[in-house]
Amino acid sequence: MATFAEYAALARQLADQRRETDRDAVAADRHRSALRATLDQLTRRLDAQSHRLDQLGRAAGVTADPPAAQGARPASPAASPAPAGAGASGAGASGGRAGGSPEPGTVGAGGAAAAPGRPGVGAYPQGATTTGAVVAVPAAAGVPAPRAGGVDPGAELAEARRLADEADRLIGLTETVGRRPPLLPAWSPLARALAVYAACAAAGVVLAMVLLGVAGVVASPGAVYVATCGALPVLCFVAGYLVLGRWGRSALGADGPPPRFVPLGFVTCVLLMPLAYCGYLVLFRLLR
Repeated sequence: MATFAEYAALARQLADQRRETDRDAVAADRHRSALRATLDQLTRRLDAQSHRLDQLGRAAGVTADPPAAQGARPASPAASPAPAGAGASGAGASGGRAGGSPEPGTVGAGGAAAAPGRPGVGAYPQGATTTGAVVAVPAAAGVPAPRAGGVDPGAELAEARRLADEADRLIGLTETVGRRPPLLPAWSPLARALAVYAACAAAGVVLAMVLLGVAGVVASPGAVYVATCGALPVLCFVAGYLVLGRWGRSALGADGPPPRFVPLGFVTCVLLMPLAYCGYLVLFRLLR
């Protein structure tokens, strides 16, 4: 018979085990609460990322495919029509009643494979026969293998957080690139406009030189001079204005028109061509 001292020792041991169990339960509850808070935070981040990706897709002109309806199943292949006279072959060929209905308590023409979900009934193995016909059972394809070992929720959430951080970095990089115009993206708006107007003016100077070279053959010299000093500068300015409006606009955040610097472009195109024409005349006179 146990003494009181042994009983007191057992009671103390039980109390220690209970306190340890309570501490473990409190620690597990705190761990679950921390995991739940981390999961909620990741869910909010993923929702924000989805919203930003939708905005990027609409800005880029890419529309996502609508999600498939929940519970929708792929259409089953059409059954092949029964041959003529199959229904009138009698009960001896199918082992059932006349008209094709099976006897009570027996399996129909498809065997157990034609009745999925019935308890205690399994599909026939590959090549098994029922009533003299070979039943072809398709092998399952694409079924993932079960993961070996237990899954650590903390490690999975840490991996998900790392992937979310990488997604945020890539989304930020995409937004940075998307806010740049396709024409000279690394240049400032002022330098881009100046380069475009200068290029259009240079093209106009080349065309003016060609017109001056054929002056008197295609048109009168006076008409060529008027076109060179009046029409071509305006056409060069309009061309630069349109180029900046088409390729100087960024894909993201471009609610208003892009900066075109109209006074700078007009002065560049209007002054450069007459100066080039005057330089051509001076050079022509000096070479004569």
